[in-house]
Amino acid sequence: MQIEKLDNSVWNSLNETHQDFAVDYEGVNFYKPDYCPFGGFINTEKTKIAIDEYAKLANNFYLVGNKPNFNNKVQLNKELVCNQMLIDKPINIEITEPVMELQTTNHKADLFALVNLVQPGYFKDNTADLGNYYGIYKENKLVAVTGERMKMNDYTELSAVVTHPEHTGKGYAKQLLVYASSKIFNENKTPFLHVADTNIGAIKLYEKLDFRTRKKISFWNFIANNIQ
Repeated sequence: MQIEKLDNSVWNSLNETHQDFAVDYEGVNFYKPDYCPFGGFINTEKTKIAIDEYAKLANNFYLVGNKPNFNNKVQLNKELVCNQMLIDKPINIEITEPVMELQTTNHKADLFALVNLVQPGYFKDNTADLGNYYGIYKENKLVAVTGERMKMNDYTELSAVVTHPEHTGKGYAKQLLVYASSKIFNENKTPFLHVADTNIGAIKLYEKLDFRTRKKISFWNFIANNIQ
């Protein structure tokens, strides 16, 4: 495995496992906007035109990695700095909650609603098709989820680690992380994730589960200016 691929996880995902979901602008690759609002690149000189073109498809999106070049057709809204964390071996914690794979139309509707309640803006109409998503239901209500987003040949990103605000503090996120990461290890891949470096509570949870911070990664958020 080549761990440096994690330095450019979006670009490598779109050139490996997720190439069918890519929109390619001369080597600057974005996910199709109804799947994921992320893009990645190698050559900064190519990003101006690519950003302008993608802004015609999505009015709010991210490029991940080094700061890209851009024109006035978009505005840089913010730099979201994340800890990129990974784990090297399965988590030795017993799963005591019933975990369900979210496969049906109703499951995916529940998933979409819950993630956008807690973390609006990242989870699109077809995000659930990028990987496997798992949830915990209580009294027929989806109360916690975790799933897979970016995928490379050797790595799978854990994402949408979300618990309904009325059900936090019950250990559901921990159970789902154990379950989902175990599935990834069973595919002979390494789980990784991204978490805002200001989200201290989540980072502490991941560290207790033996995730370690590999490096800081910047997510550059652009908004289209709608200039013709």
